[in-house]
Amino acid sequence: MALPTMVFCDTSFFYACLDPKDVNHARARILVAESASAGTTWCATWDIVSETVTLLRYRRHLQAALAFLSEVKPQLQIVPYGDRVRAEAEQVFTSYGRDHRLSFCDAISFVVVTSLLDHVPCFTFDEDFRRLGLTVLP
Repeated sequence: MALPTMVFCDTSFFYACLDPKDVNHARARILVAESASAGTTWCATWDIVSETVTLLRYRRHLQAALAFLSEVKPQLQIVPYGDRVRAEAEQVFTSYGRDHRLSFCDAISFVVVTSLLDHVPCFTFDEDFRRLGLTVLP
């Protein structure tokens, strides 16, 4: 499978990359190697960075969180957004959240991917991305 030039990365992907005990660790590491070979740009938001650092700190340890900040974050294209994206994410969260468990971070990611990144594919192990209709790379 040829990877695209750009992908959006979710917290579940980053966490799986950095936790050898995560059920998706092996697949995440394969995606890392394939994207490095393909020169794929990784995109994320500050929300994803914050969520990843927090999850690594709570579930792993401080060093894992610091390693993400020093080794992974500098390689990311952080997608800036403003009030319009937040307002749209609120609408997505309100309407979709009635029938499904959805984090607000995922709602923001959905709006960023669909409105700012022209529906780029995503590296994620979060089923909400599929349910929202986003392209998730296998």
